[in-house]
Amino acid sequence: MRRKFLSGILFIAFATSLFAGAQDDAKEPAPPQNTPPAQGGDFSYNPDAKKVPQGVILIKGATPSASDSITAVPEGGIIKEQIYANSYFGMAFPLPADWHQKYLGPPPSDSGYYVLTQIEPAKTVTVKDQVSGTILVSAQDLFFPLVPVNTALDLVNFKRDRLTADFKVEQQPAEVKIAGRSFIRMDYMSPVAELHWHILATQVRCHMVEFLFTSRDPAMIERLMQDMSKMVVMREGANVGHGGGEAPVCVKDYASGNNVTNQVQPSFGERKFNPVPVRIIIDKNGKVKYVHVISAFPEQSRAITDALLQWEFKPYRVNGQPVEVETGIMFGAPPRPNQGRARTTAAAE
Repeated sequence: MRRKFLSGILFIAFATSLFAGAQDDAKEPAPPQNTPPAQGGDFSYNPDAKKVPQGVILIKGATPSASDSITAVPEGGIIKEQIYANSYFGMAFPLPADWHQKYLGPPPSDSGYYVLTQIEPAKTVTVKDQVSGTILVSAQDLFFPLVPVNTALDLVNFKRDRLTADFKVEQQPAEVKIAGRSFIRMDYMSPVAELHWHILATQVRCHMVEFLFTSRDPAMIERLMQDMSKMVVMREGANVGHGGGEAPVCVKDYASGNNVTNQVQPSFGERKFNPVPVRIIIDKNGKVKYVHVISAFPEQSRAITDALLQWEFKPYRVNGQPVEVETGIMFGAPPRPNQGRARTTAAAE
């Protein structure tokens, strides 16, 4: 029994943090529910402290920010009337009946990994031996991954290749069509923990969006995956670089070389040596219209945003016509070596 428990815990940690960046080290473990803090905890020393809402995970330090509050961001999804909706990805995902959001995700990592939502069945006292499970919805920014990959298939294969002998692949990564969109599906399980994991991953706006289904009941997972046919996701054309429509054209490394015609370096005060991934949207005239700092300290965000709004670029053209373009810039040293990652000449210090 102890072996089963440890195996299950170890894999859950592996699955949810595989692509998280260096700021994971700053996480504080949540105290057990209904257990008072030992010796009064922090509240005995800080009378102005406020209790953290139940189900919210906090990470000290770096957080996301944006140059306006109107433009959609990946972490901005919400659940309303049993539907998870994310305007950035053009996604609407109906929750299964009697399921609810368990956790609000932590801030995105410095490698552009997002925990968008985690949902589970509502606990009931009337149903004996209720089968439990979870659906973890996450996204990995393909501009800033910790490994040199370019597609959803690459990332799913990366996960498969790093499964240990304790796990068994039940279905190799393969393309499937759901709600008119291409997904990569992979199934695996742990014979020791008696747990099954099914992955559905698709690529939207140079992000891999992943649905990870976990349960001891594979039949329940299949039912949940069939319900995915009710999902709405941004059309494929906005993902493959044609521009227009629902989203800007997505171009890796565009903020480099001769594409940049005017560049203002951010001015930092106190030095901090953390990586700062940033996404920008450039309008048809080559002006930066929007800045999304994915992970940075507040003073870094202000300096980087102020500087980037002064940058100018050659207009990006598709079939001879200028279009809006979305690209990424990494300020400071990457969390780990990754050839092909775009780097600005400024350091986030």
